[in-house]
Amino acid sequence: MSTSTRRILLDPTGLTPSPLSPPVSKSDAQRALVLGHLTGAWPLPSVQAESDEDLPADVRVLRRGVEALRLPPGPVRDVDCADGGAPFRILATQAAVTPGVRVRLTGTPRLGERPHGPLFTSLKDALGPAGFTLVEGKPWPVELTAPTDTSRVAPVFRVPGSQSSQYASSLLLGCAALYLRERRAWSVEIEGTLTSAGYLELTVAWLERFGFELQKSAARYTVSGYTPPPSVPSLPGDWSSLGYLLLVAWKSGGTVERADPASAHPDQAILRLIEQVGLRTVPAGQPHTLKVTGRPEQGLRASGKECPDLLPTLAALACVLPAPSTLTDVGILRLKESDRLEGIRALIAAYGGTSDLQGEILHLTPPAAPPARFEMDSQGDHRLAMTAATLSVLSGAPLVLTGPECVEKSFPGFWRQLQRSGARISESP
Repeated sequence: MSTSTRRILLDPTGLTPSPLSPPVSKSDAQRALVLGHLTGAWPLPSVQAESDEDLPADVRVLRRGVEALRLPPGPVRDVDCADGGAPFRILATQAAVTPGVRVRLTGTPRLGERPHGPLFTSLKDALGPAGFTLVEGKPWPVELTAPTDTSRVAPVFRVPGSQSSQYASSLLLGCAALYLRERRAWSVEIEGTLTSAGYLELTVAWLERFGFELQKSAARYTVSGYTPPPSVPSLPGDWSSLGYLLLVAWKSGGTVERADPASAHPDQAILRLIEQVGLRTVPAGQPHTLKVTGRPEQGLRASGKECPDLLPTLAALACVLPAPSTLTDVGILRLKESDRLEGIRALIAAYGGTSDLQGEILHLTPPAAPPARFEMDSQGDHRLAMTAATLSVLSGAPLVLTGPECVEKSFPGFWRQLQRSGARISESP
C-alpha cells in the first residue's frame, strides 16, 4: 500500500476541449543538466526558465546533486536522491569521475531495493586501480571517494545491458567528463543485449548536441572528441507525460502542446502505437501542437524493451479498446518505483477487466462495460497514479485514488492539466 493516506475523487464527466501542456522532459533535462555542468553551460537556461512548481522532482534531485559536485573541495557532500533511480545512477558516476570528491548518497527504501550492482561493479573495475572506493550501506548510505588521477587506467567501462540502459547512459556521461579532463577517448562496452536501447540513444543525441564526438558500434560507444556548440540546446516536452495528455485530449477534444514528433525520446513511440488501434495525431495549427482523432478498432501490442514507461499508459488505453491487447517483455516493470507490473494488473482488476500473465507476456481483456466507479492505490508510484487517472478520463468512470501527490516525481502539474480539461478533483474521505 502507499504510505500516503490522502485520497481524491476524480470525476471526468464534464470534459471540455482545452490546450494541455506537459512539463519539460525529465530524461532530456537530466542529461542536459550533466552536460551543461561539464561544458560550462551552467546554470542551464532552459531548466532555469521552469518554475520549481512545474519542474519534475527527479530533475530537481539531479540539479541539487550536480550543485553539490560543483562545490569547492572540502568535506564529504551529502546528496539525497529521494526516489530517483536515474538521478542516483547518473550522480554515482559523476561523483566517481570528479577528482578527489567524497560523496554520501542516500534515498528512499524502495530506491535502495532497486538494482545498482552492475553499475557499482563497472565503476570499481575501471577506476579502482586509480584509487576509487565505493562502500554500500544496507542499503544506505552509498559512500564514494573519487580518484584524483585516472590517466593511467584503461579508458573503458564494461557493463551488462540486460537490466537497465541507465547504467550505460550514466557511464557514457562519465566518459564525457573524463574526455574533457584527460583529452583521451573513453568507452563504454555493453555486454549482452541492451534493454531500453532508446534511452541510450537519447544520451548519445544529447552528447552530440553539446558538441561531443562519438564512435558507435553495436556494443561499444566511445567519446572521442569535443567542439563547443554555437548555442546551448533547449529542452523538449516530456514524451512520457505526453502519453497521458494525448489520450486525455483525444477524449476531451483538446490539443497538446510541446509535442515534437522529431524527438529522440523512446516514448515518442506513443504516436505510432496508438495508430495500431485506429487513432492518429494531426497538427493543430501551432508548431509542436497535436490533436488526436479516430475511433478504436482493435487491441494493441507493445514491448517493454522499446518503451517501458509507456506500458502503464497503454494498459489504460487497452482497458477501453474493443478487443484484447498484449504487452510483451514486461518483467522490467517489476524493477521500477513499485512493482509496476502488479500495479497494472491491480488497476485492470479494479476496473473490471482481466489479465493473464504468461512469463514475459501480459494479455489484457477489457470489461464489457466500465464500472460505476473504481478505486486504486498509487503505491507511491507516479506512473500508476497518472495511469489510473487517464483510465478514468478515457472511460468516464469516476476514480478514488490513494496517494495522488506522487506525480510530483515527473509531472507536478498533472492534476492541474486534468482540471483544465474539465475533470473535477476533490478530496475523498
